[in-house]
Amino acid sequence: MLAPHMIRVSALTFDRPGGFRLRLDALTVAPGERVAVTGPSGAGKTTLVLLLAGLLRPAAGAIEIAGVDPNDASAARRSRADDVGLVLQHLALLDHLSVLDNLRLPARLTGARPDDARAGALLDRLGLTGRATAHPPHLSQGERQRVAIARALMRRPRVLLADEPTAALDAARAAGVADLFAEAAAEGAAVLVTTHDHALAATCDRTVELAS
Repeated sequence: MLAPHMIRVSALTFDRPGGFRLRLDALTVAPGERVAVTGPSGAGKTTLVLLLAGLLRPAAGAIEIAGVDPNDASAARRSRADDVGLVLQHLALLDHLSVLDNLRLPARLTGARPDDARAGALLDRLGLTGRATAHPPHLSQGERQRVAIARALMRRPRVLLADEPTAALDAARAAGVADLFAEAAAEGAAVLVTTHDHALAATCDRTVELAS
């Protein structure tokens, strides 16, 4: 039986030097649901994704991702590898690895066999046919963004967190990404995207707006 919510946030507060404060009373995302988080620059969209991924620690409040507190280091490390697909604005691709080896990495980190057929299918869907042997420094920003999206989807994650995943893409490429996110949700993933892209937000089931 699927958990009622794969993402659950309550009474969340995060403070940063300089006076920035992110406050979110409640947020839930169910399996199969797509939620767009919108708001002006500086409202905390990227901060929220980093908190959900366990890469920042909140000042107060509770977060659960696939039933795990992302700040519980021992449990969260395995959960991130097995359950969470993550697309960050700085992408976090490894420059010394080819595109294909970047896509193989999530499986290798858990000792699983990489699925090269899925890697090839995702690259084709994202317009990256023929780029499997290229290295990230030789790709455009839009190509690197699409590689990061492919990597996040490789293991069919139960939770997909994507921060501005279409920022470097044209409308056609962005629509293709939205289709892949819809397919992930149809397979049961809880999808949360932060975005300024109104077209991408419109494809989601609902929108949560962060105030500045």
